[in-house]
Amino acid sequence: MKLKHVAILDVIIIAIGFVLRVIEGAVIAAVPLSKWIVLMTFLLSLLLAFAKRRDDVIIFEKTGIKVRPNLSSYNLEFLNSVLSLLSAITIICYIMYTVSDEVMQRLESSYLYLTSLFVIAGILRYLQLTQVSQKSGSPTKILFRDRFIQMTVLGWVFSYFWIIYV
Repeated sequence: MKLKHVAILDVIIIAIGFVLRVIEGAVIAAVPLSKWIVLMTFLLSLLLAFAKRRDDVIIFEKTGIKVRPNLSSYNLEFLNSVLSLLSAITIICYIMYTVSDEVMQRLESSYLYLTSLFVIAGILRYLQLTQVSQKSGSPTKILFRDRFIQMTVLGWVFSYFWIIYV
């Protein structure tokens, strides 16, 4: 329990929790799990958790209220750098997933890389909302309120479906 009070490790623990959920779901559904899906889950979870930490730092700077004990171990400059780095790695990981032989063979398509457009646009929009608009407190609220994010998700789902089934 004390590990959640150690900066960086707190966020890694959150991301590992999401990875364990994906692994458990794959085992229950008896679906083969790509290493790229595991990596993307971990990276995207890190991205969202660090964005939440960024929001916590902003709240602290505005109000003086520390919402978590390890907040003094973070600052905006560090968090902005981490968000940029994780965004780039997540995008690269997604592209590697779409062009991996394993995935192309299983889904019988070599065009999945085209869906990367929506992933890139969605992550860039999330960075914009996080760093420009300072709205990184709740990824769920962003998903349900931001039309741009919604359109990228719908575009991704539609293009993925089109490439695989049409």
